[in-house]
Parts: sequence; structure tokens; C-alpha cells
Amino acid sequence: MDQNKVPTIFSASRRVMRLKRASARQSAPTAARFILDDIIEDIVERLAFLRHQPARAAVLGDATGVLARALVVDGCNVIDPSDLDLESPWPVEGFDLIAVIGLLDAVNDLPGALIHIRNALAPGGLMIASFVGGASLVTLRAAMLAAEPDRPAARMHPLVDPRAAPQLLQRAGFKDPVVDTHTVQVRYSLLATLVDDLRDQGLGSALADTAAPLGKGARARAQVNFAARADAGGKTPETFEIITLTGRRSLAGT
Repeated sequence: MDQNKVPTIFSASRRVMRLKRASARQSAPTAARFILDDIIEDIVERLAFLRHQPARAAVLGDATGVLARALVVDGCNVIDPSDLDLESPWPVEGFDLIAVIGLLDAVNDLPGALIHIRNALAPGGLMIASFVGGASLVTLRAAMLAAEPDRPAARMHPLVDPRAAPQLLQRAGFKDPVVDTHTVQVRYSLLATLVDDLRDQGLGSALADTAAPLGKGARARAQVNFAARADAGGKTPETFEIITLTGRRSLAGT
């Protein structure tokens, strides 16, 4: 896709920084990692089911390092190109596996990013990419709107609709494209804890245009709205939709 025609919604530098911040926060034993753990477990299970044992892999977006370590134990040579520009051709290629955790939720040119990933695969190589999708964080979005009822600022970026994902994979030229979704629900007593969990896992905003921090009154309104949605147990449920894209590069290398 012509980069000049792609609107700039996300900041590449903020996308990189949110991952670096998450990697630093993961050193704390209390850091949230339930979404990362869910995605990593799913990737490991898919590799076992497909009997795909890569010799050379790229792992992007894993703030925990768990997936890379598991692949190394199986004899795989793993690189972590954390500063890679997903929207440009990769400087390295020939991977049997490219696993992307998060990240693709915040690229301006998603079709282009998928094409670059496919081109970086070896013939027959496999991509598995998981990220939060469009049905995620409905409760948080409602709380943010309640915080600024008159002039709400853009604080959460738009998310991918899974119904559009199959066409994206086909446009990128992947063979055997598959799109799966599942949901993870978590309950919270405080809105601030949910926000911390997002930051722990690199799921915060990467919008190019940043809004000023919420004032004290806005934060209070957001928490009231959040608490009003609590269940009988006194905690507010929040939903995360996980979209997983899988596809291969053809054996002919096209």
C-alpha cells in the first residue's frame, strides 16, 4: 500500500515505547500478564498441533520473554527485533516462524505490515499474530466517555474488526489463512487497576495525537461510571477479544 495514502493514526515510536515500558514493568512479580500468557499458551499449542518446529524464528511483542525461551529450549534460533519498523520491509528474512504478540493493533498500514511479515518468512514459513480486537474494553471506553461528556478526547485507539481479518490475510498473499477469536473476561474493583494491567502488558494507547491527562474530576466521573457496571460480587467485568491470524508463505516463496 502507498504509504503516502495511509492516514497516520498511530505513532511507531509510541508503539515501541509501550512495549519497552511493559518489558520493564514485567520485572515486578505483581505485574499483570494474563493476556500475554493466554496468547503465548495458544501459540505453543498451535505449533504443537501443526507439528511445526521452527529452526529460526522471530518473536515480536513478548514483554515476558516466555515464548522465546520455550522456542530456544526446543532448539530454535530466536531473534527479538524489538525496534523493527513493522510498516517497512524487514532487514532480515528467512524465518520459519514469525510470532507477533500485540503490536498489530497499532499499525497504520496493517495490510502492508502483513505483506512485510510474509516476505520475511522462508518458503513454507508460518506466521502467528495475536492482538486485541474490536470487541475489547467496552467498559473502559464507556468510562472514558463518561469522564468527558461534553468534549471527549481520543484516548483509546480504534481496534480491528475480526470480520475484516480474512480479507487482510488474503490481500497479503498468505496461504492457508485462518482467523480465530476468543474472549478473556476479567473483573476489577477499580478502574485504575485495569489501566495498570493494560500498561503492564503493552496494551496502552499508541495514538499519534495524544490528549492531555484526565483531571481529578474526570477521573472521578470515570470511576463512578465504571463502578456502576459492577456485578453482584461488587466487581466490574471487562472483556478482551483476542484475534489470532495464521498463515504461511507458499513453498514457492511467493
